[in-house]
Order: sequence, then C-alpha cells, then structure tokens
Amino acid sequence: MQKRKLGNSNLEVSALGLGCMRMSHDESPLPNRQEMIAFLHKAVERGITFFDTAEVYGPFINEELVGEALEPFRGQVVIATKFGFKHDPKKGPVPGVGLDSRPEQIKRVAEASLKRLRVEAIDIFYQHRVDPNVPIEDVAGAVKDLIQAGKVKHFGLSEADAKNIRRAHAVQPVTALQSEYSIWWRTIEENDVLPTCEELGIGLVSYSPLGRGYLTGTIDETTTFASVDIRSRNPRFTPEARKANRVVIDLLTRIGEQKGATSPQIALAWVLAQKPWIVPIPGSRKLAHLDDNMGAAEIELTADDLSDIEKAMTQITVVGDRY
Repeated sequence: MQKRKLGNSNLEVSALGLGCMRMSHDESPLPNRQEMIAFLHKAVERGITFFDTAEVYGPFINEELVGEALEPFRGQVVIATKFGFKHDPKKGPVPGVGLDSRPEQIKRVAEASLKRLRVEAIDIFYQHRVDPNVPIEDVAGAVKDLIQAGKVKHFGLSEADAKNIRRAHAVQPVTALQSEYSIWWRTIEENDVLPTCEELGIGLVSYSPLGRGYLTGTIDETTTFASVDIRSRNPRFTPEARKANRVVIDLLTRIGEQKGATSPQIALAWVLAQKPWIVPIPGSRKLAHLDDNMGAAEIELTADDLSDIEKAMTQITVVGDRY
C-alpha cells in the first residue's frame, strides 16, 4: 500500500484509511465483534495503517473494538478519534442531543478515549462538529494543552468551514480536516475549504468517498435499509433519488471498463487524484470489499480521464440533499 502525508505534517499514513464506524454503529444486528477484530488484523496485514473511530460510535464500543484489535500493532498504525457531542447521562454521547466542546469536556473525553483505545497518546483528535457555543480558539487551546501533555499527537477538525479552520489553526496547527468528499459531493471545493487546506498545509481526510455505499453500484431503488441506518432517512437515498442517480454509476462503470477496474475503484481513484494530501477512508467490513478498495491506489487516472469525468459530471444533476 502506498503512503501519503497529511498536509505539511510529518504524519504518514496509508493512501487509503479505514472507516470503522459501521463495525459497531448504525447497524442492526451489530456485526460479530470477534469477526471484526479478525478483519482489522487482516487490514493491517494488507497495509492499512490509518483507522478512524469516535467516542460517539456505539457510543464507546467502536473505540473499544478498535483499541482491542489494534493493540498488537501499537506504533505501527495511526488511530484517529473524535470529541464534541453532549453526553446523555444514560446513553453517553449521542448525535442530536447537542454539542459540547468545552475545554474541560474535551479533556475528559481524551482521558476516556485513551483508555478505550489502549494507547498512550491519541494520534489525531478531531472536533467532531464545530460547537457554536464554544470559541474555536478555546477548542484549539484545549487540544494544544493535551498535545503539550503528550496525550494527543495531532489536532483535527471535522466538517469545519474555512473561517473556523483559520481561527483554530492560528492557535494550534491543524493536521487534518475530515469532511465528506466524493465525486458526487464536492461542496468543499466551492466554499473555500479545500483551498484553505491547501494554503495552510492541512491534509484532507475524505469520509464517505463511496457515497455511503451508493457509488459501489450495488444499491438501487429496490434496496432496503434498517431503521437505524442513516440512509433510511437520507434524502439522497429515497427510492426516487437512487433511481435518478444511476447516471453517476453508469459513468463510473464506463470509466471502469476502460481501466479494467470496478466502479468503487474509480470513485476512490478520483478522490486520490485530486490532491496528493487527500486520504479517503472508506468503511468496509468484508475482505473482498477491502481488497477491491485497496486496488484503487494502483489505478492512474490521466488528465484526459479526469477531464472526461469532469465534463460528464457537469451534465449530471445529483438528486437529493446530503442530510
């Protein structure tokens, strides 16, 4: 597996990372824990060194899973986790109950995440979502304290806008921004986020680079989702939207046939081709999917290929809002 550096930092990771959320979150029933541990071991053996989790996934159990599975590879892998959701006294951090990035809360979360991940320092500590009630400078300052204390190595933001990125970076350099980015969701190109990352030397970690599975070509208007699956209530995943958006799959299939590649490989290769400091983190729970995804790193999209894709996408209107 090829390696990439996140922006101007010295943090080197595999060109593709692995999103771990659905190994223990938004699934019913949950995948078998021992099978997921074995899967994570296989991912490391295949060259994946970058793993993404968060305290809110589960909550807590995803960090525990990742921590247990990757403990034998301590020092060989990079684990990123996140803080920022308000804690329900009974459920823990839950999306929808509010945000909480107060410095004292950030530091409490860090201590708990360190234990669950079984590490001495968190490799990347992201603010999961910007908290409008806490100045971003205070957030950056709290993470800076954790870095100086040796409990965190790198500061990250998730879904932050350009203004907040700049304000945070002025207090504590931001190593990585995690935001949704794919061939069918490119807002960060238009709202100054991607140019800001390039200017400041911040790496981009692209989540949902396969469009929450749609860009694999295996989902159509007849596909059903469990009620806990976010796609069951996502405007871009209504049956009508899924049918209308097949034109995107047709494009990926056409390019794939020219390259001897699959649709998801072309979707990931497109993300990789945008900037050398972008690292996509597709989620996967099956070795066949992982191996297919990893093949994307070996595909070279030429300038003509990218131009062809760009021209085709300008003629396509993707149906459905992101959330």
